[in-house]
Amino acid sequence: MKLYSTNNHDLNVDFATAVFNSMPLDKGLYMPVHIPELDQEFINHIDKFTLSQIAYKVASVLMKDTIPLEDLHSIIDDAINFEAPVVELGRDTYVLELFHGPSLAFKDFGARFMSRIMGYFLKDNEKMLDVLVATSGDTGGAVALGFLNVPNTRVTILYPKGKVSEIQELQLCTNGDNIHAIEVDGTFDDCQALVKQAFADEDLNGKLRLTSANSINISRLIPQTFYYFNAYAQLKRQGKSDVVFAVPSGNFGNIGAGLLAYKMGLPVKQFIAATNANDTVPRFLDTGVYETRPSVQTYANAMDVGAPSNWVRIMDFFKEDEAALKQIVKSKSYTDEQTLRAIKDIFETYDYVACPHTAIAWLALKEYQKDNSGSTGVFLSTAHACKFPDIFPEEIKARIEIPEQVAELSKKEKLATHLDTSFESFKAYLNRY
Repeated sequence: MKLYSTNNHDLNVDFATAVFNSMPLDKGLYMPVHIPELDQEFINHIDKFTLSQIAYKVASVLMKDTIPLEDLHSIIDDAINFEAPVVELGRDTYVLELFHGPSLAFKDFGARFMSRIMGYFLKDNEKMLDVLVATSGDTGGAVALGFLNVPNTRVTILYPKGKVSEIQELQLCTNGDNIHAIEVDGTFDDCQALVKQAFADEDLNGKLRLTSANSINISRLIPQTFYYFNAYAQLKRQGKSDVVFAVPSGNFGNIGAGLLAYKMGLPVKQFIAATNANDTVPRFLDTGVYETRPSVQTYANAMDVGAPSNWVRIMDFFKEDEAALKQIVKSKSYTDEQTLRAIKDIFETYDYVACPHTAIAWLALKEYQKDNSGSTGVFLSTAHACKFPDIFPEEIKARIEIPEQVAELSKKEKLATHLDTSFESFKAYLNRY
């Protein structure tokens, strides 16, 4: 598997280089030189396979000659050891539950796979690997659990002060060992900018071996394709087709993975990128003008991203062909008021508790289906509702089951360092290593 930079298509690196460097020095993002299609025989009979089998097939085709197949099989079995069920709520309305992993968020797919890939490539006595990650909510918790106690790695997680939920913060700050949390007095975009500046700093890169665990890392994107193929397999068992995925979108890694699956042959009728008030992409698709803005805080905090990093990847998938992109991707944005109303509507209609991100995806799906009847609609549930207790009215809150691992978090000590948004402060922190 060879990869190039979105800023330099003549660049060619191997998979291990892309994983450890995370982002090319030219500040582009790594993309596969060739995106292989799965054979039609497999797609036609995908309903006969389990999630693990599907994951192995997809990874082995995409990562051909990268890792011995037996080792790749072991990595997948260890990393993807939880389910991602498609649950029917109503006629042509399904929810894809992606919160059954250890951190209760869809990020577990990417973080667990990536940590084991990095652990596989790391050699004994090599220089310590410093993993930097910015989080708007769920990424940090998944990365923390994915890398906890992985030998020869050190993880630094940056999150915006006061802009993640209490449970999300506890997942970031109570691990200790090789996991370090930084509470930044700013926004997610500030955290992401600090990480990107660190990768571009020659002095830091001379002292530390830096990599990222954000969705800019190609090894995060690959395993997220697995649940799209698996969702299609589950629907195919029920005789369903014309599948539409509504995807809660912040940094656009999740829908980016869906589009990678589509490029590999996944039969999808439509993708809908559902956003909150941070509407950079919906505005672009409406006007043709791509204009980032400072992120604003919403109830769907994991989507509070004003400058989505992965959009450049999505544009690259379509080689800047805006018409082709608009044909497969629609995008809508929703307010906090609409989100709260949707949470109540989902509960009253389906007796189902949805987190705010999930509710936004449902809104986008319902709006699409008004004008496009007959499609099989799947909205992605990206996080367990228990992470957002302050969002729900008492009637709905009472129905939320609290997983055991969440109950244990409150007993642990919070360990975090407070920093401002200056790169000098962050660099000084890293130089202590």
